[in-house]
Amino acid sequence: MSEEMNLGSNQEFREGDIVKGIAVQVDEKAVIVSIEGAPFDGIIPISELSSLHIEKASDVVSVGDTLNLMITKVEEENFVLSKRKVDALQAWDKLEAKFASGEVFEAEVKDVVKGGLVVDLGVRGFVPASLVEDYFVEDFEDYKGRTMRFKITELDKDKGRLILSHRAVVESEKASKKKQVIDTIQEGDLLEGKVQRLASFGAFVDLGGIDGLVHISQVSHEHIDDVSSVLSEGQTVKVKVLSVDVANERVSLSIKDTLPGPWTDITNRAVKGAILTGVVKRLVTFGAFVEVFPGVEGLVHISQISHKHINTPHEVLKEGQEVQVKVLEVNAGEKRLALNIKDLLENPGKEEVFDYVLPVENTGFSLSDVIGDKLKGFANRD
Repeated sequence: MSEEMNLGSNQEFREGDIVKGIAVQVDEKAVIVSIEGAPFDGIIPISELSSLHIEKASDVVSVGDTLNLMITKVEEENFVLSKRKVDALQAWDKLEAKFASGEVFEAEVKDVVKGGLVVDLGVRGFVPASLVEDYFVEDFEDYKGRTMRFKITELDKDKGRLILSHRAVVESEKASKKKQVIDTIQEGDLLEGKVQRLASFGAFVDLGGIDGLVHISQVSHEHIDDVSSVLSEGQTVKVKVLSVDVANERVSLSIKDTLPGPWTDITNRAVKGAILTGVVKRLVTFGAFVEVFPGVEGLVHISQISHKHINTPHEVLKEGQEVQVKVLEVNAGEKRLALNIKDLLENPGKEEVFDYVLPVENTGFSLSDVIGDKLKGFANRD
C-alpha cells in the first residue's frame, strides 16, 4: 500500500497515491471531491465507490464525507479517484487475519444474486447457496439486509476471491451444543422436546441441541402403523431417555413411558361381573386373548368360550372378531384379566323348565278306572 501523501501545496500527485478527499458534490453516477493541497478537484466514478453494484452514488456517499481515496489517473486539471481500491487494500489485511484464525464475524447481506448471497467486507464476499444454511433454502429474497454470522472458507487476494459460509458457523455451534447436551443427559431422565422430523420408523425429537429417536413402538401404548397419525412436526412432547450412546451421539427416547399405562385404574374400568366389548387378538390352544381396552388384553379360557365342547378356540372364534365378554377376575398387579364369553350366549343344550300343568281331558272315566281294570286282568291270569 502506498504511503499517504503529505498534502502540501508543492506536493506532486501521482497515480497510486492515497489521499484524503471531502465530497463536495454528489451526482447520480459520480462524486466530486476536493483534495487538500491539490490544484484541482477529483472525480470518483460510481463504479469506483464500492465493490458492490450500486444504482446511485448517494447510496454510499453524502456531501461533506471525508474519504480515503486512491489516485488511479492524473488528467489535465482532474484526478480520477477510487474509494473501492483503498477499501480493498485495507480490507484484505483484516480478512487474511480472520481467515487464519477462523474468526466468526457479523456482516450484512447486501444483495441476493443467482447462486447465493453477496456481502460487502471492503471487498466483495460471496456466500454460495449451499453454504447459507445447513438445510435446503428455496428462496433467498428475504435474506437481503439481514445481518448474519460468517466464517471465511476461501481467500485468494490475487484473484480477488472471497468465499464465506454461514452454514459452517451453524454446524460448529450445533456440534458444540450437541456435545454439551449429550454429556449431561442420562438414562431415565424425563425431558421436554420438540418433534423435528417424522419417519416411517419413528420420530426425531430435538432435546435442545441433539435429536433423539422415538421408535414407532415407543410412541404410544396402542399399536400404530403411521407415526403422523399421533405426532406432528413442531409438536412439543415429553420423553423419557431410554439409552445414551455418547460415542455415536445417539439417544433413544420413549413417549409412551411418560403416558398413563393401559392398565392404569383397570379395577375401576373392568369391574368383576362387568360386560365389555372387545376384539379377539390372538388364538392359542388354551383359549383366546381379547383386547377390551387399548393395550389391555384378557384371557378367555377355552372352557369359557362355548357351552358345547370344543377342541380349539378356532372352531368358534377368529382373530379380529368383535365379541362381548364378562369380567371374571381382575389382577391389576399382575396385569391379568380373566374373561368369559359363554355366559353371554344362549345354551341350546339346557333343559327347558315348564311353569304350567298339562290339563286333564274329560273322557268319562278316571285314570284309576283304567289302572284298576289292568290290575284285574293280571289277577285273573294267576
